[in-house]
Amino acid sequence: MKKTLNFNKGFIPSAILSCAIIVFGIVGFFVKGINFGIDFKPGLIEEIRVASPVAEVTYSGSANISMDLSAGQMDLIITGIGTVNETRSFNFNQYDTVDKLAAAMQEVSGVNVKVLNGSYDTTKLFLNSAVTNQLTNSVLYIYPAGTSTITTDDIRNAVSGLEGIAIKQLGSGADASYQIRMGVSAEAVQSEVLESINTQLYTSFGKENVAIVKTDFIGSSMSKTNTIKSIIVLVLTVLLIWLYATIRFHWDFALGSIIALLHDALIMLTFIIWTQVEFSTTVLAAVLTIIGYSINATVVILDRIRYNLKYMPEVRTFNEILNKSLSDTLLRSILTTATTLFAVIALYVFTTGAIKDFALAMIVGLVSGMYSSIFISSGFISACRKTWKPEYGVHHSLKHVKADEE
Repeated sequence: MKKTLNFNKGFIPSAILSCAIIVFGIVGFFVKGINFGIDFKPGLIEEIRVASPVAEVTYSGSANISMDLSAGQMDLIITGIGTVNETRSFNFNQYDTVDKLAAAMQEVSGVNVKVLNGSYDTTKLFLNSAVTNQLTNSVLYIYPAGTSTITTDDIRNAVSGLEGIAIKQLGSGADASYQIRMGVSAEAVQSEVLESINTQLYTSFGKENVAIVKTDFIGSSMSKTNTIKSIIVLVLTVLLIWLYATIRFHWDFALGSIIALLHDALIMLTFIIWTQVEFSTTVLAAVLTIIGYSINATVVILDRIRYNLKYMPEVRTFNEILNKSLSDTLLRSILTTATTLFAVIALYVFTTGAIKDFALAMIVGLVSGMYSSIFISSGFISACRKTWKPEYGVHHSLKHVKADEE
């Protein structure tokens, strides 16, 4: 027979602890604020790498040639009137160094490749996404990954003349890239904001050494729309869960589950505020995922409580039923959370950027969700049923499990 633990002794201390953490989050909101991503406020995010190019490519012919660099190969796409339309592909297994690749590319008429570092591994090459990949007589640079010698402080110093700039390092060591975020006013023009940032970078590192990985810009109207939609989604999710729990169980069970969900959301928000994790749509997805995960764990416990209400008519207090129900489902709650945590921790360790933030928020939410299902939701139900009598418990449970028996 399973040992019944006295979970009810932890209800009040848990409530006090949770209130203290939430108050801590409220203080943080006014002291530090939420680090909103570009999805929720107007601004620009530019990801860059700084490295000396390994090759310079130019073209002097009459055809149209564009260069495409993908995983495993380099493609030269040749089109135009009076030319043979074709794609020349150079597989990096065959052309494993810049020297070999350059020699093969120059077999295409008019293509000239100036090699700056011929021994570099071709599988680690990348292009500047901010410039056209169309080959002309202007130089198109090919860059090497894993050769950067700059730091986050170097990037920060380079753009120190601009206001509202935040720098985030993605990756580590010589293979790192840097995310530059700049908040803008409602009237800001994307091209002007980009120029102001890039001019500073070019001055500090040299234009030929700065490669833009990607650029995102969102205006004030779009950020406002995203914020409103996110709030609506969150509210509707909570209301639908409350409606489901009310129909399936009882009003106090339903309200207890909703309090647990809001508790988890606030705990995650407190963590996000004090760690200044960027609050993006990806992190919002983590919050919604935890809400769904947490209600599932809570429903299992509530279902066990309802079952025990029917088959434990001899008990004298409602807390006895709570303790028995929580003890019955404790191992399941721990194992379910632990197995999910293994996958999420792996995401956190082996990914970068938005997915890493998603995983970090999920880790906090999973732990909070298990805790709230056991102590917060059950503690609220216990407080609502202080005057519960066994006769009422049997009558009430029979009424609500009738559908299950049928």
